[in-house]
Amino acid sequence: MGDIKKVVLAYSGGLDTSIIIPWLKENYDNCEVIAVSGDVGQGTELDGLEEKAKKTGASKLYIEDLNKEFIEDYVFPTIKADAVYENKYLLGTSFARPIIAKRIVEIALAEGADAICHGCTGKGNDQVRFELAIKAFAPDMKIIAPWREWNLKSRDEEIDYAEAHNIPLKITRETNYSKDKNIWHISHEGLDLEDPANEPMYNKEGFLELGVSPEQAPDKPTYVTISFEKGVPVAIDGEKLGSVEIVKKLNQLGGENGIGIVDLVENRLVGMKSRGVYETPGGTILYHAHNKLEEITLDRDTYHFKQQVGLRFAELVYFGQWYTPLRKALSAFVDSTQETVTGDVKLKLYKGNIIDAGVTSPYSLYDADIATFDEDEVYDQKDSAGFINLFGLPIKVQAKKGLITE
Repeated sequence: MGDIKKVVLAYSGGLDTSIIIPWLKENYDNCEVIAVSGDVGQGTELDGLEEKAKKTGASKLYIEDLNKEFIEDYVFPTIKADAVYENKYLLGTSFARPIIAKRIVEIALAEGADAICHGCTGKGNDQVRFELAIKAFAPDMKIIAPWREWNLKSRDEEIDYAEAHNIPLKITRETNYSKDKNIWHISHEGLDLEDPANEPMYNKEGFLELGVSPEQAPDKPTYVTISFEKGVPVAIDGEKLGSVEIVKKLNQLGGENGIGIVDLVENRLVGMKSRGVYETPGGTILYHAHNKLEEITLDRDTYHFKQQVGLRFAELVYFGQWYTPLRKALSAFVDSTQETVTGDVKLKLYKGNIIDAGVTSPYSLYDADIATFDEDEVYDQKDSAGFINLFGLPIKVQAKKGLITE
């Protein structure tokens, strides 16, 4: 291991990466460790991080503000695709990893590093997401993944290691959930959540971080109107806001009303099932509003085909394949569908529910004169007979041949 003189570490200051700094120095000939934290909205989790990183052996810490790029170049394209993994997961961790990894590679190359290190476990998805992004921008860079090398077998043993090396932690053995937080969401895994039979303790103090449970939400609904231009949210209640401000504002409104709490047993890329609880208040509102606007602005065939694209897009994001030709091509298709996705969506937020309260667009394909149940002069109902005869002709032919069975 003597050929490793300088390592750039993806550093969050959490349990895994806190102990990795001294572990690297112990196991890689006292190599220099440069820590990099990609700021994608972790908030107070970044407080005191530089002091902690240096005290545990890092030579320096980069904290890179990636919030705006994260929302505009990764989150919004995913919303425009209506990409949801397994009908529930809004990909909060998934699309944060590529942008962080890309910036880490840039710093590693600038610093002349011999290797990049991450704290992802050998059971998780993030190891794939980080390493595919590293391969995209530094295909020959050595990657160090301590969870695939060290003898530590559990988070309890990690805490033991931290205590033995006098590394301060913000968690205890009783609150040792595995969490990932950014401006888009927060995930909770581990402890009692590992048994799907256990109901999450939503009302336990300190469990939910971005909002309250539906039971604790106000008895009075909150109305909000979101304006979109070509599929991108640009204003809330008529006030133009930047991308980061929009997400923050909707996180606040959604959190206050118990919106966006998901309990999911998902299929990880590595093959196992994993149970997690996700809080995505603002994101849940944005996805709902965007889809509502597409209901009136996209034609039937495009809308239906785009649903298929959304499923594949979600898989690509979840699997860490952001920097691939297919993801880029699907984004080009999605962008072409968004030319008319402009308008206002009004929603009612009430105790965990998002209730549609009106949608308008200058490009609306809804025609009340055609759709009305009242008398009209634009639709001849007799035309439907010929349409059905032609549409049903294959069935009729098969039936006459005796080829249709129950």
